[in-house]
Amino acid sequence: MVYVVLIAGLIIGAPIAFAILLALIYFMEAGALPYHPRIVATEVFRGLGSFPLLAIPLFVLAGELMNASGITHRIIAFAMVLIGRLRAGLALVNIWASVIFAGLSGSAVADTSALGRVFVPEMEKAGYPRDFSAALTAASSVIGPIIPPSIPVIIYALTVTGGSVPALFLAGVGPGLLLAVALSAYVMLRVGRIKQGDPTDSAALAAIPSKSGALLGGIIPLMMPVFVVASITFGIVTPTEAAAFAVAYALVVGVVVYREVKLRALPAIFANAMRDSAVILIIIAAVSAANWLLTFNRVPNMLTDWVLGNIDSRFAFLIMVIGLLLVVGLFLEGIAAMLVLVPILHPIAVSLGVDPVHFGIIVIFNLMIGLITPPLGLCLFVAEGVANVGMARLVRQIMPFFGVQVLVLFVITFVPQTVLWLPRALGF
Repeated sequence: MVYVVLIAGLIIGAPIAFAILLALIYFMEAGALPYHPRIVATEVFRGLGSFPLLAIPLFVLAGELMNASGITHRIIAFAMVLIGRLRAGLALVNIWASVIFAGLSGSAVADTSALGRVFVPEMEKAGYPRDFSAALTAASSVIGPIIPPSIPVIIYALTVTGGSVPALFLAGVGPGLLLAVALSAYVMLRVGRIKQGDPTDSAALAAIPSKSGALLGGIIPLMMPVFVVASITFGIVTPTEAAAFAVAYALVVGVVVYREVKLRALPAIFANAMRDSAVILIIIAAVSAANWLLTFNRVPNMLTDWVLGNIDSRFAFLIMVIGLLLVVGLFLEGIAAMLVLVPILHPIAVSLGVDPVHFGIIVIFNLMIGLITPPLGLCLFVAEGVANVGMARLVRQIMPFFGVQVLVLFVITFVPQTVLWLPRALGF
């Protein structure tokens, strides 16, 4: 019955956190546990009682400040100067602008919203179908939570497994770049069938008045993720301290350097960051209480014993994980799914000899694909809201990109060096 309550809450549109809490309270009121439902509140607050979690709202705030600093056009101009001469240049810039944007926001939804408002109309002017442009923007935005700094990586390391944030940050670089290369190759092969006019988009490149100015304008925002990741990797600061530095850097860039952020706009920016952070943190709190309940009932132990008794191959286990997470990602928000499933799956993976850092990137990459899959892919809804092309057309266009992402997922799963080469090269 507890699952009926949970599913009913999701069907009626209740936020995932409240649906989980409602199911937990029902479970206890029904007499399944000899504890008062007040324990739910206790475990909710215990789930947030961690100083490192402060990194999450700080990174969210840094992303909001950078978005408000007018960096979107600068990033696009920077990428256009570097790769705009290639075949399908504007489409490639869309992908690689997401790579750059990933280091600033760490959020796929923010990436889709910010870049989509620029790229969808500009690509349409250049001869690309509007639905294709929206699908490409949503698909490339999945790179955002994979390349560091990444909010899902911080949550995975600090609240789920206790893993190394620097190692996971570094491990995300290879898969993020591999996904960008795979999407670029697909677009370059397909551009002749989807685009009308100049396949090199030379007109868009010629519209940039100063190539040197565009390069300089792109370097300044690029320095933030470089400083953040380098300072964490070399042990100079903790992730929370690095997040505070990112906020300070974003403030200086927006208020002093670019002068795009006015002081009167700061309250609204802070309010947006608080709202987005609250959504993430309430999910963490609710799932923390649910995980306590699962642990109390020894569910992780029973599942671990069953898997180890029936699956004795890393290959079979990883195939099972990929299938499970792809299905779960269709219906459940990625961070919530990670918080619920990883405490169960992570010990099994370690028992079977899977590298913990490798497994973390597999899980994060896998669940982020859910952002572009119907019926609940957040990036799909944002892209459709920007492009206004209809969900059916957008889903048809995004399916080939989904196939490319699943192919890259299999590569990083069964070729561990694509994930582990950088952290191992730097001693992690």
